[in-house]
Amino acid sequence: MNEEHTKEHMGKLIIARHHESEWNKLGKWTGTRDRHLDEYGFQKSNDMGVLIKDISIDCAFASMLVRSIETLSCILNVCEKYTVPTEHSAALNERDYGDYTGKNKWEMEKVLEPLEFEKLRRGWDYPVPNGETLKVVYERVVPYFLEKILPRLQEGKNVLVVAHGNSLRALMKYIEHISDEGIEHVEFPFGSIVIYDLDMEGHMIDKEIRETASHVPA
Repeated sequence: MNEEHTKEHMGKLIIARHHESEWNKLGKWTGTRDRHLDEYGFQKSNDMGVLIKDISIDCAFASMLVRSIETLSCILNVCEKYTVPTEHSAALNERDYGDYTGKNKWEMEKVLEPLEFEKLRRGWDYPVPNGETLKVVYERVVPYFLEKILPRLQEGKNVLVVAHGNSLRALMKYIEHISDEGIEHVEFPFGSIVIYDLDMEGHMIDKEIRETASHVPA
């Protein structure tokens, strides 16, 4: 199957990170702790909806955490997509930061060695006491994508996924064939939406980024 034929029949994958939560504002590692969006997070989630009003959304996915569910609701409301089928799964949850959960990352930056701090935040398989590495997140996100999301795209449906910085980085690693070393330099900014055209295996053909300016201390 040639690329153009594939692109014509595959739906678009639209991925977005939840916006500012109560703990993002405080600079805390949130991980799997459930925290609501704050006022700014709700406002910017609405702005994210404006970014994709021109795209038809056929179905949507979010994690089980309230900040991603609230962001998804804002986006769909702004897009006036009130009956879009949505599914929620813990497979899309943020990385579990274990013993670092609730700690202020900027205070921890002063305590940890610079390389250790960067590895902790962005590394592929850097251990966290009682938590998850990005590799572990990848091992739950990608099978879920292949089983639940990719088939919808193969049916020609446009799919919106709202999740978290690390679960989306894990997904991008698969989609874009990013190396273990390369993923350490990839961040998914707040307020950004990435729109992919994929092949039948779920790998990138084209990529578009749309953004609303966002200032989040995270």
